[in-house]
Amino acid sequence: MLIKQLLEQKGHVVVSIAPTASVYEAVARMAEKGIGALLVMDAGRVVGVISERDYARKVILQERSSKTTQVSEIMTTRVVTGRADQTISESMALMTDKRIRHLPIMDGDTVLGVISIGDLVKAIIADQQFVISQLEHYITS
Repeated sequence: MLIKQLLEQKGHVVVSIAPTASVYEAVARMAEKGIGALLVMDAGRVVGVISERDYARKVILQERSSKTTQVSEIMTTRVVTGRADQTISESMALMTDKRIRHLPIMDGDTVLGVISIGDLVKAIIADQQFVISQLEHYITS
């Protein structure tokens, strides 16, 4: 399965925040949407990613205030991205190698969607269940 197929099933909704927003606003938006990371967008361009991990390590552990710290101060600026024509396996390998849990899928400067490691695991399990079902049908027929 290709990432573009996964995005067709999952949807192309991208939840983002401005770099000037407070970390508190970012965490509140993540909680509201039930997600673990946000793309940081400025003038329609991806400039970073902020995750729950960033919050824990760069705010809580450093005893900073989430209401006065801006997203731009703690976001990850080296954003690893994927492509719609990548396979699930290629994306899983990339995310594992880079030790990331969220991967923006890009076409040039356009964000097509964001996938999580959980999305990939679900897709792999569904594929394996399909194969098992087909093998069981073959064996019993």
